[in-house]
Amino acid sequence: MKSKERLYYGAGALGKDLVYGFVAGYILFFLNDIIGINALFLGTLFLFARAFDAINDPIMGMIVENTRSKYGKFRPWILIGTLSNAVILVLLFTVPNLSMLGMQIYVSLLYILWGVTYTLMDIPYWSMIPALTMVQKERENIAVVARVFAGIGFTLVTVATVPLVKMIGGGNDRFGYSMVAVGISVLFVLLIGMTVKNVKEHVTVAQDKVSIRKLFNLLLSNDQLLIVMITVVLFNISTYITTTLGIYFFKYDVKNEVLYSVFAGVAGIAQILAMLCFPLISRFLVRKQIFTLGVTTSIVGYLGLFTAGQFKILSLPLLFFSGFLIFVGLGFMNILTTAMLADTVEYGEWKLGVRSESIVFSVQTFVVKLASAVSAFIVGLGLSIIGFIPDVLQSEVTLTGLRFMMFLMPILGLVLSLIIYLKFYKIDATFYQQLVADLEKAGHLKIEKEAQ
Repeated sequence: MKSKERLYYGAGALGKDLVYGFVAGYILFFLNDIIGINALFLGTLFLFARAFDAINDPIMGMIVENTRSKYGKFRPWILIGTLSNAVILVLLFTVPNLSMLGMQIYVSLLYILWGVTYTLMDIPYWSMIPALTMVQKERENIAVVARVFAGIGFTLVTVATVPLVKMIGGGNDRFGYSMVAVGISVLFVLLIGMTVKNVKEHVTVAQDKVSIRKLFNLLLSNDQLLIVMITVVLFNISTYITTTLGIYFFKYDVKNEVLYSVFAGVAGIAQILAMLCFPLISRFLVRKQIFTLGVTTSIVGYLGLFTAGQFKILSLPLLFFSGFLIFVGLGFMNILTTAMLADTVEYGEWKLGVRSESIVFSVQTFVVKLASAVSAFIVGLGLSIIGFIPDVLQSEVTLTGLRFMMFLMPILGLVLSLIIYLKFYKIDATFYQQLVADLEKAGHLKIEKEAQ
């Protein structure tokens, strides 16, 4: 795969994570703190939407898998999903003045539609990786480029949103969020357009269309895919709890809402640096060692943040350094899980005789959204339990509960993800090379000559 093509692929990740970072980081705060909708209602809504995705996402993967067009099976859906999702994003952050019940119905419909249209784009986007190359290291390099660009997008939107809302809104945060959504939607369409125009498939497989019955058999029978799925859910829930509560922490505990943008910038830089360093680190450490390093680094960061908050050591250097460590670990794990997921495509083909990139990567789309929803539900329920009341001075009991949710709960998820990965994931470099050799010998794969 040419270097220029990798950059065009990365442009799409930048665009889609501008959108995802905006929704994941601010939708709960916007609807709860700005619009005034109950946090527990919102958490329940997010969880219900993800339960719907448990069926919707794999079916979308099946639809992509069965697509046959002169533009390939991925790019048409990436374009359709992008255009529709951009429109829904603007509507989601433009809540009309209705009764509380009316706003709850409006938000519920728009949020579910946002998830469906994001799926239309996200599944075929990530599904392209196994179709771009069969070389493990090259896949890691593509994942690095995509994840770095995604990290840039996520960081930019997280850092810039609050200042832009204040500047554009002029005291009307509701209007400010709506206008930021418009700007993000335009950038989203332009950046994804670069991917659709310039990135093409290099690995093709002729096979029969996938039925609903075969769809779920492929998912449930691929044991390594299930292990990756559980691992991703656990560590993503951990980090999403932190990012969702971050703006609450800085507004009500640190008492400086705008400072959250600085914290997010430090965290984003840490994640991007970790991903850029991944190719170098992978020369000296195997995947399991890197994953262990990532989890350990993040846990140290969480302990530092809890210490800073709970024991009133609210010094900015300690807060920012601890956040830096958390997202260094996250950067390592993001690259690994994307590459691991790509490898389960060949594993599934080797084990079951059917290649299913889009069905496999529908799992990534689902588990990322599931982790976001579960974390939002935990946050919504937790805010209700600790007695959080929007836009007032919080009690010490509430602040202690906020720190516990934001800093200590994620450690449990990280430890569980590490235990499951180390015990059950088995596709190392040697095993992968063997199963690819078996597939080529059996005549399953057709691989174009790759330009370096």
